[in-house]
Amino acid sequence: MDVTDFSFWFTYFILPLMIFFSRIVDVTLDTLRIVFVAKGNKFLAPLLGFFEVLIWLIAITKIMQNLDNVACYIAYAAGFATGNYIGLIIEEKLAMGVQMFRIITQKDATSLIEKLINGGYKITSIVADGNKSSVHIIYLVVKRTENKNIIDIINLFNPNAFYSIEDVRHVNDNDINLNQKSKFKSPSWMRKGR
Repeated sequence: MDVTDFSFWFTYFILPLMIFFSRIVDVTLDTLRIVFVAKGNKFLAPLLGFFEVLIWLIAITKIMQNLDNVACYIAYAAGFATGNYIGLIIEEKLAMGVQMFRIITQKDATSLIEKLINGGYKITSIVADGNKSSVHIIYLVVKRTENKNIIDIINLFNPNAFYSIEDVRHVNDNDINLNQKSKFKSPSWMRKGR
């Protein structure tokens, strides 16, 4: 392979692939960084941000050096899209934190409440007035890893029940420890009270 052939392969295949994979990594890190910022992790979020921006700078430098190379633009955009997808999958698999379920059903919720309590969940329920009739509203706070189980219980009870799920940043409950301990700890000099 002569120099011209190598230059062609590098410019139109190897370089775009490098940009593609660097964008995947940097956008995945961005997605995870946003999650850690929302969870209040003061150590991991800036660390991920450092590597995210470093990788982005390298990728954008290569784009600017090859402004006439359309393959680099396509690789940049495709890496961005793929990085978002992979970041969301990783975030979903991590299932960090706690969430609050708000379940609203017109059907008598006694059996649903019993099922949740027997499953070890703490609930708060109230009877309220809906547009057409009275409704039961049930609140419960669970680890994100429990979401599928809760949704299965709701669907078994009443597939038409309305429920919403919200992220919760902090739970103050002495009986149960819903706040998962992060494997990543901030250095002692960054913690409150120091």
